[in-house]
Amino acid sequence: MYAEVVFPLPFRNSFSYSVPEELAESIAVGKRVVVPFGKRVLTGFVTGINDNIKEQDNIKPVTDVIDEIPVFDQSVMPFYQWIADYYLCSLGEVMRNSVPHGTEIESKRIIISDMEYCSELLNDSSLKPGLKKSLLEVLSQKENHTIASLQKKVNRKNIYSPLQKLKKEGAVSILDEIMDPKVKEKKQKYVELLVNPEIVFEMLPEIEKSSQAQLKIMLELVSLKARGALLADLLKKTGSSKSPVDSLEKKGLIKIIDKEIERRPEELYSEKKKTFALTDGQKGIIDTVSEKIEKNEFEVFLLHGVTGSGKTQVYIELASKALDKGKTALILVPEISLTPQITSRFFQRFEDKTAVFHSRLSAGERFDTWKGIIAGKYKIVIGPRSALFTPLRNIGLIVVDEEHDGSYKQFEQTPKFHARDSAVVLAKLSDAPVLLGSATPSVESMYNAEKGKYKLLNLPDRVDNAKMPVIELVDVRTERQKKRMKNIFSKRLLDTINAKLKAEEGIIILQNRRGFSTQIYCEDCGEIEMCPNCSVAMVYHINQDILQCHYCGTVKKSPKACSVCGSISLKYFGTGTQRVEDEMEYYFPDAKIARIDSDTIGKKGRLSTLLNNFRKGEYDILVGTQMVSKGLDFSHVTLVGVISAETTLWLPDFRADERTFQLLTQVAGRAGRSQNPGLVLIQTQDKSNFVLQNVLKNDYKLFYDRELSLREQGGYPPFAKLCLIEMKDEEEAVALRAATRFYEILKEQKIKLFVTPPAPAIIARIKNQYRYQIMIKSMRNDDPSGRMLRKAVFDTMIEYKKKEKSKDARMIVDIDPHNII
Repeated sequence: MYAEVVFPLPFRNSFSYSVPEELAESIAVGKRVVVPFGKRVLTGFVTGINDNIKEQDNIKPVTDVIDEIPVFDQSVMPFYQWIADYYLCSLGEVMRNSVPHGTEIESKRIIISDMEYCSELLNDSSLKPGLKKSLLEVLSQKENHTIASLQKKVNRKNIYSPLQKLKKEGAVSILDEIMDPKVKEKKQKYVELLVNPEIVFEMLPEIEKSSQAQLKIMLELVSLKARGALLADLLKKTGSSKSPVDSLEKKGLIKIIDKEIERRPEELYSEKKKTFALTDGQKGIIDTVSEKIEKNEFEVFLLHGVTGSGKTQVYIELASKALDKGKTALILVPEISLTPQITSRFFQRFEDKTAVFHSRLSAGERFDTWKGIIAGKYKIVIGPRSALFTPLRNIGLIVVDEEHDGSYKQFEQTPKFHARDSAVVLAKLSDAPVLLGSATPSVESMYNAEKGKYKLLNLPDRVDNAKMPVIELVDVRTERQKKRMKNIFSKRLLDTINAKLKAEEGIIILQNRRGFSTQIYCEDCGEIEMCPNCSVAMVYHINQDILQCHYCGTVKKSPKACSVCGSISLKYFGTGTQRVEDEMEYYFPDAKIARIDSDTIGKKGRLSTLLNNFRKGEYDILVGTQMVSKGLDFSHVTLVGVISAETTLWLPDFRADERTFQLLTQVAGRAGRSQNPGLVLIQTQDKSNFVLQNVLKNDYKLFYDRELSLREQGGYPPFAKLCLIEMKDEEEAVALRAATRFYEILKEQKIKLFVTPPAPAIIARIKNQYRYQIMIKSMRNDDPSGRMLRKAVFDTMIEYKKKEKSKDARMIVDIDPHNII
């Protein structure tokens, strides 16, 4: 018996391993195995079992099988394979997303240094400055190191060659150690009653004579319906030690066992359960989609519903239909910021059948939730893009809420998939309908609806007869000329906030930048405090008096003088959420203000607590980044203020107009969601801008038509397929050379593609890596599915890897990029 195994590495082929007899019954497709791979030990995924294979030398045996139940089955393999083929990555890199981080077994390379000898080499006068010297400085200070820690300390990735030379000199030893999984089941001592309660009552006089503590323990166990309890809880309730428990076990009355404990995330956000009377529009949409659920038929529905039109209730009713049919439902939301309110409503309706799965859960909570999904305990899974890979079986409905949102695109790691597009494919392979919901649908989705690829559904009115908010544009240039600006606030906004505070109504303020000031500028020499590792200005955070780079995380103390000329004439420019909060506290000292951005919600449960307190009226004003623009539904909010409409509008990206329209329309929709009318004040430098004028009119159709026309003229999606190739390296010349070589090979292909020559990325350096990009475009008329583009890129990747001698530059391939910055 042989197993075909793939690894979460950039190898597109599988590897064959023999299966020892003792593992033959436990191995299966969809399980993870521990196998030797070169000199290392890795966790891989079994994709096939064969009785015989072609003759191969040195076939190694499987070492162990990790999973009792397969983490996926054959039915989901076509989905994983589609992602691998479409986004040009390996099957193993896709499958990596299907298991929680920290559950793998692998060997890690440990560097053990001879500290004294390293010090001698470091003090050698012939040693020149460079990587070797940097390594020796670190190695002489500490004995044990990992590769990753050394790379971080010397700020270089390519350290293998100098380490091998140091090994030959006897300065270091390099060992491979097998590392256990970081995340395992949690087990606790559990006490079970072994005799019937009636018998216990007969024995009570005898037990009482023996020990009062034993009597308390037995009475407590008898009172429990579950016939058992956690040992720690039992001892705490009875005030006993473990000794009487041990005595009762010896008498055969109880048994102490190790019981697996599920770590369930505690959702701190809660709302009062409401009874909703569905509108005729909601009922019509539910009936339309339910028909496909009943028939197990695939179809894509685009639900264009204004903010406050009751889309979440539609999702809940449709999920109920799927569960009634014996199916499961997957509910995707763009960000964790949306999960507290939407999960609260799903938990109210479906209770323990609902699971939430996202990165802010602890590793143990993620692991236990994942196991519960595999076991079929949960029928509804809610989460951001990573939830797409949860092992949910028998899917009858997929919902993608706020389908337009850019956070559905995977940016950081391979595969760089788009969860919305991938969800459509998963629904098709599952014979299930998929519902894409948004108040501001993406241009691509609305275009697909117009062409008949998706079916368009509309919810044009708010529920409960609530009216759309009144929107005003406040021209800050005019206000400044008339001396009606108070720092970053117009007098109009300040006066309205004051009126709303007196009326005890809720206020949301949006500024889509965190920090206090976005740059520090020297008036004498013109120097801006830049990140040492990235081509961006560092952001000032007033609370800790630090500068921080929001790309690589580098932190340094705020300067008292210019780092170039020594001048103390430093100016703080730009506005972040910290500054908004700070100035709010100055103008409204009695108001209770909460700030929501990635700096404030890092602590687990913090977001839910803030939202709970705001809903209860314990905070008057909510200040935040785009997190406050999505999904929040607070009936008492009647004012939304936007400090600067241009935050996203001026970005050099073809999606900038669309993102700005969506952001402003979404945040405007947080106001007036009940009987009290809502008002939205948007401060702007360019009141006549077409995008802002359409936000003012709340006219999605007019914006869409113009944006579609501009996309067609420029040759951008949906009229073209894009691929972004990025080469990055610590040395700029290496990155440029790699990008140039790739470009030359690609141009040799006689295929109708538009290819831009290599150019520095808009942010030319991030995390000390220089970035060069190539944009590849194929027009929809010539290449409707993008297959021609993907084949050309894939063939070029193969040829490039054969010819390119420099292995230093890292290549990143992004199909359908959402961000070209």
